[in-house]
Amino acid sequence: MAETGQAPARRMSWLPDRAKLHIVMNVFQFAYAGNHVILRTALNMGISKLVFPAYRNIIALAVILPFAYFLEKKNRPALTTSFLMQFFLLAFVGITANQGFYLLGLDNTSPTLASATENAVPAVTFLMAAILRIEEVEWNRRDGIAKVLGTICSVSGALIITIYKGPIIFRPNSPLNQSQPSISLGDAEGKNWTLGCIGLIGHCICWSSWIVLQAPILKKYPAQLSLSSFTCLFAVLQFLAIAGLIERNSQAWLFHSRAELFCVLYSGVVVSGIGFSIQLWAVGKAGPVFVSAYLPLQTLLVAVMASLALGEKFYLGGVIGAVLIFVGLYLVVWGKNEEGKFAARKAVIPSVGESSSLTRNEKSSIFQPLLPTSSKS
Repeated sequence: MAETGQAPARRMSWLPDRAKLHIVMNVFQFAYAGNHVILRTALNMGISKLVFPAYRNIIALAVILPFAYFLEKKNRPALTTSFLMQFFLLAFVGITANQGFYLLGLDNTSPTLASATENAVPAVTFLMAAILRIEEVEWNRRDGIAKVLGTICSVSGALIITIYKGPIIFRPNSPLNQSQPSISLGDAEGKNWTLGCIGLIGHCICWSSWIVLQAPILKKYPAQLSLSSFTCLFAVLQFLAIAGLIERNSQAWLFHSRAELFCVLYSGVVVSGIGFSIQLWAVGKAGPVFVSAYLPLQTLLVAVMASLALGEKFYLGGVIGAVLIFVGLYLVVWGKNEEGKFAARKAVIPSVGESSSLTRNEKSSIFQPLLPTSSKS
């Protein structure tokens, strides 16, 4: 997987490192933005919200498993019952509940709103880490105040989106798919907006919980790709069990069109498979703050795609909430950046050998993106 993630760098060896990172992150956000629109299209075609993630994670497991087996063959810790129970919990929180809430929210709102709400994840992660005392809040420093204000802005934005829909402020004239009346496209007219927003908030809480829970597990089980493979495996088993009990219609397990098959393959291969390696490479090179700063670009791309392809309407409450979430995101990201600078100034300058070791150890992992440095020691 590491070699896969470094492939973009080898192909663009003539570019400066910073330029490579920006190009890769733009491609990464474009792929994830497309996933929001593609998933919404799949839901509008009637694909099952339980069968779809089961197939998606089966494909993701098939992509990640070979890399995990061969690249981590020598440093993979022995499996124990305790590890398996922790992997099961991670799978339920980070994939099964996470993706379930997301699909529920997306089905009842819109791709743009779903993408905008995800920008609250850094703030929610900080809030959880502070409550669990994984991260200390420095009230007497501007970075601590910025993170608190950012969390308040993000939570306020999510609440506004949930309780206030507001009037339509933008309605596209002619979506690209208007000529296909057999598929109901658009932005969830007739659906339960409040239920959808609650689902998206649940999605953010599960995602943040996943981030927080992974940190202590990775200390004991540092094989990241193997951890991801086990998590996907348990998620597949959970989705298959839930879908087997609830989804009794045998037709729901079949692909009725090439469009449905494409949606599943795109989410499984491009987003969960290739997208994982790209993000892993970017976080390893530039850190989680750099990657988080690109989240609003994804929302902008989703807004353009959804408006053109799905004829999505934009509501006042959603726009106000999204703006507050964006402000909160950048306050939290800025606070984390200032916190890093403060820690660097405070630290004793190490020797040359210690410096190279410290640089390797401080590279952030995709599995613990917004937790403080002290939680990794």
